[in-house]
Amino acid sequence: MTFVAKPRVHHPLLPTNDLGLTRRDYEGSVSTLCAGCGHDSVSAAIVQACAELSLPPHRFAKVSGIGCSSKTPSYFLGNSHGFNSVHGRMPSVATGANLANRELYCVGVSGDGDSASIGLGQFAHIVRRRINMLYIVDNNGTYGLTKGQFSATNDKGSTSKKGVPNLYEPIDLVSMALQIGASFVARSFSGDKRQLVPLIQAGLAHKGFAFIDVVSPCVAFNNHSGSTKSYDYVRDHFGKLVEADFIAPGEEITADYEEGSGEDVTMPDGSTLRLRKLAAEYDPHDRVDALSHVQRAAEAGEVVTGLLYVDPDAGDCHDILGTSAKPLNALDESVLCPGAEALERVNAGLR
Repeated sequence: MTFVAKPRVHHPLLPTNDLGLTRRDYEGSVSTLCAGCGHDSVSAAIVQACAELSLPPHRFAKVSGIGCSSKTPSYFLGNSHGFNSVHGRMPSVATGANLANRELYCVGVSGDGDSASIGLGQFAHIVRRRINMLYIVDNNGTYGLTKGQFSATNDKGSTSKKGVPNLYEPIDLVSMALQIGASFVARSFSGDKRQLVPLIQAGLAHKGFAFIDVVSPCVAFNNHSGSTKSYDYVRDHFGKLVEADFIAPGEEITADYEEGSGEDVTMPDGSTLRLRKLAAEYDPHDRVDALSHVQRAAEAGEVVTGLLYVDPDAGDCHDILGTSAKPLNALDESVLCPGAEALERVNAGLR
């Protein structure tokens, strides 16, 4: 694979974040994907999200499998740790990286073929094990690297570029993630950066398994009138559950006012939040209702976007396993290799 480096010369007036870094410091190599590919928009959203949060690039572990989507980690966070794994096996690598060093932000980028076909079993188990990571699926409903066959997420009745219909029911990764325990579930559209960026920021800040399914059109093979994952179809059919935004954690702000009344609250960035207490129409804390909402929308041919579900009290695999608070590479040999007696105690506990 050939990588094209970006020019090192930056405009001297580029704005910097709290770390003194510009957006360019969060970019990677030049993309080799097709011009207009939705995956590049997802990469740009990750760059913007990390730069705005002032996260150190070297604190990231980015992992991927095989496919057009799995090439994209080369195009963002060039100064981070990265591993491109075997087709469908990214969850195993992500699990190992997270268990070895919980201090890293773990970002996995996969595709609908990588996660919903050959990697479906691995996807299911990384969700239920609650690995602390952000898992993004660039979902275009097709195998772009092998010339446009239907993937497992392609909607029944949707046609190929040549007009051949898909005869099989689709696998909905959002519904699966909701059913088997993901504590943060969202869906977005690569063409809606205003929504996608804050969802990525919220996913990075979430403790537990955060999953974002991004409808990301393939301009080469699945961006035609018969596709339900084309730019035109998604723009005509998607509906936002909530207006997504993200504010980094700060000092607690409280408000107490009567139902039906309003109150102005000053936010940490100096802006004013004007509140009016009304009955909530959608509750993102109800897993069952979120699943029903997604499936009802699917029956109506709609693409629902926004934060579908979040568990604010979620834990992760480290809470379950009681792992070391220190990264494994920071432990000395006496801890990593405690000797034969310690091994015997472990074996005895398994008998």
